[in-house]
Amino acid sequence: MNCHQNIIPKNYELLSHKNINKIGQLNNISSDFIAKIKAVSMVLPFRVNNYVIEELIDWDDIPHDPIFQLTFPQPEMLDGLDLDRMHRLLNRGAPKENIASAALEIQMNLNPHPAGQMDLNVPAENENILNGMQHKYPETVLFFPSQGQTCHAFCTYCFRWAQFVGLDKLKFASNDINVLVRYLREHIEVTDVLFTGGDPLTMGTTTLRHYIEPLLAEKPGNLATIRIGTKVPAYWPYRFVTDKDADELIRLFEKIVESGFQLAIMFHCTHPRELDTPIAKAALKRIQNTGAIIRCQSPIIKHVNDDAEIWAEMWKKQVTLGAIPYYMFIGRDTGPKDYFKIPLVKAHQIFSEAYRKVSGLCRTVRGPSMSATPGKVLIDGIAEINNKKHFCLKFIQGRNPEWVNRIFFARYDEKATWLDELEPSFGEKKFFFDKTIKKMKAEKKVLKLKKKYSLREDIHTKCA
Repeated sequence: MNCHQNIIPKNYELLSHKNINKIGQLNNISSDFIAKIKAVSMVLPFRVNNYVIEELIDWDDIPHDPIFQLTFPQPEMLDGLDLDRMHRLLNRGAPKENIASAALEIQMNLNPHPAGQMDLNVPAENENILNGMQHKYPETVLFFPSQGQTCHAFCTYCFRWAQFVGLDKLKFASNDINVLVRYLREHIEVTDVLFTGGDPLTMGTTTLRHYIEPLLAEKPGNLATIRIGTKVPAYWPYRFVTDKDADELIRLFEKIVESGFQLAIMFHCTHPRELDTPIAKAALKRIQNTGAIIRCQSPIIKHVNDDAEIWAEMWKKQVTLGAIPYYMFIGRDTGPKDYFKIPLVKAHQIFSEAYRKVSGLCRTVRGPSMSATPGKVLIDGIAEINNKKHFCLKFIQGRNPEWVNRIFFARYDEKATWLDELEPSFGEKKFFFDKTIKKMKAEKKVLKLKKKYSLREDIHTKCA
């Protein structure tokens, strides 16, 4: 029985470039701007819904409204020449195949799946690559359930945009939970599984149960925590309150906790406005009443939340609602990165200023952090040594566990926006981890070649 009878149910309505004309609020925006939105959405994914349209976006502040920037493709997200190319193809009614081919060419230049996700993160057993999984850090395995590789609305900055553009070769997805169970049984170093995507909570509860319950029954290896990465509390909070299987979902959460696992809802909360609606507050409360812990994380994104006041307000609201501020990330070097990127110096300044404005209960948050190829690298400070400024960096996580909590230095650079743009301090030519990363890439390349030639041999045998 739903305990939030004062909340009026809402039926989900998906809106995209295919039916963008149904969004009446766009009637006051120039047709040229809307045409450019459509052009960008041929390359980068675009999906929004009636809740975001009606309750989160301030339509009196377009195009500057942060939620509009967060959910609607902007013309500047593509290079000018690429935008003109897509715009011309649409204007002249080019065949779908031509549009798709042009989009693919642009997409391949946008660094899909950065930081070694496809090259270094995918695990293998007996030289067989396990699709739909990532295992970058010893303690945590990521699993991408096939039916959860979508979202109620797409974030324009999403570093996993390549999951949503219809390119199977770029997509992480698996519907075989037995592979995960077996992997966890054999890898006792793993304590946490993160169901991710996309958004696993877009799946119906019956489908989600298919992935969760085998873990509860088997209790494989040393698994202690089940994490679910989600944006649903922000983009469709009705999922937890009034949707037809909301109560069933809540009971599943309770079952996870009752089975002895910690359930961590990794909530991608990008702006404080996402926490203001009555339905969002009711959703968070229902989740917490199951015994689940809500941890909040987000990248710092230009045009959306690049302001210390916004972060301080957001952390305070999260704590007031019983959630835990967890991470401020640096936006990854992929997709429309040039539109969203912020210099590391500015990101550190914003974090520090916001951090000073909140109480200790908010200071569980860590950041700004880069989820880079070698690991999660924290900008821990800016130090002056021998009259020269340096970034003080620290590994929060590392591909090599021995790197964790290790401090190292990089030359101060006011323009740098990512780890790859930094140079070691004190005359060093390489960072201490560069040699190891190079070796890891070489080993993965050998494995891929073995797999490739093994496949060729199988085909040859079948044809013989």
